[in-house]
Amino acid sequence: MRSLSLDQLRTFAEVVRASSFSGAAARLNLTQPAVSLQIRQLEARLGVRLVERVGKRATPTAAGRDLLVHAGRIEAEVAAAVEAMAEHAGGALGRVRLGTGATACIYLLPPVLRALRRRLPSLEIVVSTGNAVDVLRLVEENALDLGLVALPASGRAFAVTPLMEEAFVAVAPAETDDLPPAVTPAALAGRPVVLYEPGGQTRRIVDDWFARAGISLKPVMELGSVEAIKELVGAGLGCAILPAMSVQQAPGLAVHPLSPQLTRQLGLVLRRDKPLTRGLRETIAALRQATLGQATLGQGALDR
Repeated sequence: MRSLSLDQLRTFAEVVRASSFSGAAARLNLTQPAVSLQIRQLEARLGVRLVERVGKRATPTAAGRDLLVHAGRIEAEVAAAVEAMAEHAGGALGRVRLGTGATACIYLLPPVLRALRRRLPSLEIVVSTGNAVDVLRLVEENALDLGLVALPASGRAFAVTPLMEEAFVAVAPAETDDLPPAVTPAALAGRPVVLYEPGGQTRRIVDDWFARAGISLKPVMELGSVEAIKELVGAGLGCAILPAMSVQQAPGLAVHPLSPQLTRQLGLVLRRDKPLTRGLRETIAALRQATLGQATLGQGALDR
């Protein structure tokens, strides 16, 4: 393949189309000797005769007819590749692989992605969910272009942009809610509590909140889905501590601020050496705009 020339293939196809070397030369803006040289070089490379002259006409041999089929396919693929690269060069098309947690995926991303789709319909955004550790590993391996995770995100390879701080809240079944107006770790110590499964950044944040109060909480259930936790709480099976964005619209649940206040910081993480394509720049800008002014999201509404 290193010595198979696309120019030679194109010249061969033009010779067959024009049925003459001079006609192909005119179409390609070449001299006839240059066309003849390219055909000889291609025949030498492939080890077969491709064109034969019958009178004044140049016609393909059996091998030439077979090659013409492949040359047409190659020409079409090359044209498609050039067109695709031109779109990338113009910034009109691209793909961004974004990794985040399930909560942000459900409650933060949809309006951002919807606005991006309307403004840049050719931009493809592929979203993967996982805990922060897994997302950061995939960003470092360049299997993801961008991570939206709970901070901190340690690693020399990362460029980190803090986006927003979000409050955690306590939730209980609305029908049987007897939690105090501001919920302390001690207020939850003797109650059945449903928490995120261990191993993720969010669970560590909640565990540290209890630990600072000298409480080692043993949850009655540990789940990986915020929606599943909300369903169980709504069914009367316990209380929970959840990110405020996940309970902004939660019928059947009573929502209380925490005391002391508990927050997590969400941020964008990408490799420092990551090329910033237009699609990636637009995605980062959209996320920054969407979270502008949302410090301690949800806490203000609860305080009112």
